[in-house]
Amino acid sequence: MKTSAETAAEKFLTHLADGGLRVVDLTAKLSADTPTLRLPAPYANLVDFSLEGVSEFDDAGPLWRHNNIHTGEHIGTHLDAPRHWISNRDGADVSEVPVARLIGPAHVLDISARVAEDPDFLLEIDDIRAWEAGHGPLRDGGWLLVRSGWDRYGEDREAFLNTTDGVSHTPGISAAAARWLAEETPIAGYGVETVGIDAGNGFALDPPMPAHHHLLGADKYGITSLRNLGSLPPVGALVVVCPLPIVGGTGSPARVLAVVPGGEGES
Repeated sequence: MKTSAETAAEKFLTHLADGGLRVVDLTAKLSADTPTLRLPAPYANLVDFSLEGVSEFDDAGPLWRHNNIHTGEHIGTHLDAPRHWISNRDGADVSEVPVARLIGPAHVLDISARVAEDPDFLLEIDDIRAWEAGHGPLRDGGWLLVRSGWDRYGEDREAFLNTTDGVSHTPGISAAAARWLAEETPIAGYGVETVGIDAGNGFALDPPMPAHHHLLGADKYGITSLRNLGSLPPVGALVVVCPLPIVGGTGSPARVLAVVPGGEGES
């Protein structure tokens, strides 16, 4: 006799096959053109992604093509692990993140209309509570994914970073809301469409970069540069985050997928 878990797994696979469930890719394509964070001097920047050809059906490899990849950890759609930030400097590296916390319910909060009016918009506690009033509480092990509409700039580095006089103007979260998410909610992670989980001007907040400080400090995770959040319902989707298990890694480029009810989005 099949267990309830076996039956549930079979139903899941059946619904994937018959279109009852669909898979939506939330990941930005990774290339040398992928917009990446640019820190001002004297801070050091990561290398951009690049491919180095090793063999291509030639003497170095007559039957195959090989490339080396060169990339920083925090490039493109990527996971921030707890040890990425000073508030949890001895926390888990990417390889130590429990896999069960990389899959969970997606809570999609849409602030795109407000960001269209103010690119420096900061998400506040009342915004999250208003969302909960309409859709239910943030669930244990879930991911709060913030749709800002910023993915429309994903192919334009200058527009994506939106920097004027050395200051990046992109939306984020207030210090109070970041602390509240970290300390008062059971979520596993927080995801955004921008280059980082903090606002472009996050260093001006107290503490600086509060999403990093509070969420990573509380052993929660960040995921950035998401795409296609507009294809997800506010609730009812499942998100799967797949970083490379880099030993000692503070982050990793990741493939992020969502499973949604059929007809709710494009795969």
